Amino acid sequence: MSADERPTLEVGRIVKAHGLKGQVVVDLWTDRRERLDPGTQLLSARGPLHVVSSSAHQDRFLVWFDEIATREAADSWRGVVLSAPRLDIDDEDVIWIDDLFGAEVVDAQGVVRGTVVDVEANPASDLLVLDSGALVPLTFVTSVEARRRIVVDVPEGLFQ
Repeated sequence: MSADERPTLEVGRIVKAHGLKGQVVVDLWTDRRERLDPGTQLLSARGPLHVVSSSAHQDRFLVWFDEIATREAADSWRGVVLSAPRLDIDDEDVIWIDDLFGAEVVDAQGVVRGTVVDVEANPASDLLVLDSGALVPLTFVTSVEARRRIVVDVPEGLFQ
């Protein structure tokens, strides 16, 4: 499968312009900082963007894209979501967040506990937010069938 055929993931958002020469502030939603390496291409609803340079700035990044050359142009990109193809990571323990949405959550006894409607960031472990209102830490996930079924092994009382 070529890079153009791989599913894309939302990896960040342009927050605002910075400076006078087209630099923007990017809120990066992934821990894969190589997404902002020089030469990297990110995708958006407005077309591709090519990273010229980037640097950490507080909790975000200052980024120069080849396609954004002025402050006025940078202002027009405010709020645009950035996407990128999935990285080829050969790690069976990696859980792709986009594979969780819409999946039915089943406990170890086979009881359906709900459908994933959101994933909430949490310092200890991200949480699956179910349509039933339950919150399930990702640490309890034992298997994932992308966007279809998630099996969890949770401590007694979690769903009460």
